[in-house]
Amino acid sequence: MKLKLLIALFFLLVPLAAIWSQAPASTASKPQLVILDTDIGDDIDDAFALALVLKSPEFKLLGVTTEFGDTDLRARLVNRFLEYQCIYGIPVVPGKPTDHTNVFTQSAYARGPFELSCLVNPSGLEEVRSRIYAEELKQHDAAGFILRQIRSHPGQITLIAIGPLFNVQAAIEKDPATFKKLRRVVLMGGSVYRGYGPTNTPPQPEWNILNDPAGLKDLLASGVPVFMMPLDSTQVPLDRQAQAAIFSHGSALTDQLTLLYHEWSGTGGWKTPTLFDPVAVTYALRPDFCPATPMRIAVDSKGNTKPVPGAPNAHVCLKSDEEGFLKLLVGRILK
Repeated sequence: MKLKLLIALFFLLVPLAAIWSQAPASTASKPQLVILDTDIGDDIDDAFALALVLKSPEFKLLGVTTEFGDTDLRARLVNRFLEYQCIYGIPVVPGKPTDHTNVFTQSAYARGPFELSCLVNPSGLEEVRSRIYAEELKQHDAAGFILRQIRSHPGQITLIAIGPLFNVQAAIEKDPATFKKLRRVVLMGGSVYRGYGPTNTPPQPEWNILNDPAGLKDLLASGVPVFMMPLDSTQVPLDRQAQAAIFSHGSALTDQLTLLYHEWSGTGGWKTPTLFDPVAVTYALRPDFCPATPMRIAVDSKGNTKPVPGAPNAHVCLKSDEEGFLKLLVGRILK
């Protein structure tokens, strides 16, 4: 009798367990819609940020926009990075080119050949690209692309901004009402209590904000929720053990990261990347790795980002879980 009762109880509970196990999956089946805005090609951390986006099923990447300096060459780098992994159909839209004095360390990769073996019809490569984003590509209209995506998905898109904010600024100027319908902006930028280097370094203008302080001013005044990852929380080194694991892995993704790493490091010997930008991507995935504090941030013309009294205009992460972040990043890249 007891045995029959246990068997009946088992068959009663199994369907319930299945329901419980499926509940989270139904939520996870709706990935976040994201756009990545990047100045990829100078430092190496943008490439790791893009890799993390691509390897995160929690995201649906609507497109990549490039900004600052030679935006066409940056877009070409992203296209080559994607196509060597047989990833097609993701729009890559350059913004307006700007004056710059920075060194495009990965320009040789960007100018290199594309991998065509994944295409059913390799001769149709340019047709594939142009069909996806012809008008924005011709006009360098990354801002227009961002706004069009927002109109198609109001209140749903996370814009991850990991470079100077020229495209963000242009989108706000072009149509502030539509821009306001973003779900949020997660950005790498600023320096609140810590500058470059050791934790006791005084705050200083951070590169992204230094090159377009007006962009951050406009963003903070836009009415869109802003989540800011400054130098305080993003100076995470990719240690030798993690580098060795990634560069010896031998996948289509890690092979591209390896090529870009060696171009970036140049002839100066083995260098340790600092993973500023992937921290912003990780926040969009796992905000628990970088708890954010509501603050009011003032931006001056020199790119300083100072906390001031008043109503918060941003959520700022001042300290990240570096160990948890690295474990997530490396685990995803090697997956």
